[in-house]
Amino acid sequence: MSAALKENELAFAHGALAALRTEVGRVIAGPVATIDLLATALLAQGHVLLEGVPGVAKTTMVKTFAHVLGCNSRRIQFTADLLPSDITGTYVLSPRDGTFSFRAGPIFAHVVLADEINRAPAKTQAALLEAMQEKQVTVDGERFVLASPFFVLATQNPIDFEGTYPLPEAQIDRFLIRIRMGYPTPEEELRMLTLHGASMASAPTAASVLSPERVFELQSMASRVHVEESLLSYVIAISTATRRDPRVVLGVSPRGTLSMIHAAKAHALLRGRAFVTPDDIRELAPAVLAHRMMLSGEHEGSLDARDNIIREVLKKVSYRGAA
Repeated sequence: MSAALKENELAFAHGALAALRTEVGRVIAGPVATIDLLATALLAQGHVLLEGVPGVAKTTMVKTFAHVLGCNSRRIQFTADLLPSDITGTYVLSPRDGTFSFRAGPIFAHVVLADEINRAPAKTQAALLEAMQEKQVTVDGERFVLASPFFVLATQNPIDFEGTYPLPEAQIDRFLIRIRMGYPTPEEELRMLTLHGASMASAPTAASVLSPERVFELQSMASRVHVEESLLSYVIAISTATRRDPRVVLGVSPRGTLSMIHAAKAHALLRGRAFVTPDDIRELAPAVLAHRMMLSGEHEGSLDARDNIIREVLKKVSYRGAA
């Protein structure tokens, strides 16, 4: 059994995560909740899918977050002609000695930005799927382990269907959190104009406040956050309710249930606690569980339908604490 978190560890985590929020906020004028969701996925060793129309700073958010982490990062622009080898790398021939050597692709980084992920065909998506799930890639039958920590931040435009390939349900399920980025509030847009409107040369920048070693340390702390058995039962009850909903063809899978626990533990650490509460689960459930469901035809077209079903389930399923 993992040792309980100590006060000095909680203090370190609180300071590190507060610094992360502050630095990202120097560049991004959006809600803090989005930054917290990114941090939650990072601590839980998961991946994030950001959805939003063009121009809402999805790519800027991801690039800024990666820079603040102090980890090496690579950006992959997904297009219809992108090949698996463009992601994983390939063997190249050396003309001098006639031997082949492996040239690593952009997937070999701590933070990978997969921009417009739904523009690549299924074969390329499969290469990324292995990396996300197994933290490895296979090239010509040889296995290569990826960097640790390894964090995929993908973006997609949910309303643009021309030249796109729908993400397979199996791949969507590999994203720990889905974040929907909408238009900013007038106050947030005013702050954005204040930050970035003067001149491109004077655009604000963020400093690196973490490192791969620090990120790994924070992830280890998140794994040691305590979860009561009654909360495990609560999450199972939520997942079971989605499977029984008549509007849902495929409910939350056992992987989704496990992901909910991992995310709740990370969220508790983000809030400075060594234990999970029901509020951690309720706050994260739409972002962690909604994208893991497949709805029936008459409901599938609505972007809000999944979120609404999760919120309805949360109202129906009550938490029964330990007696």
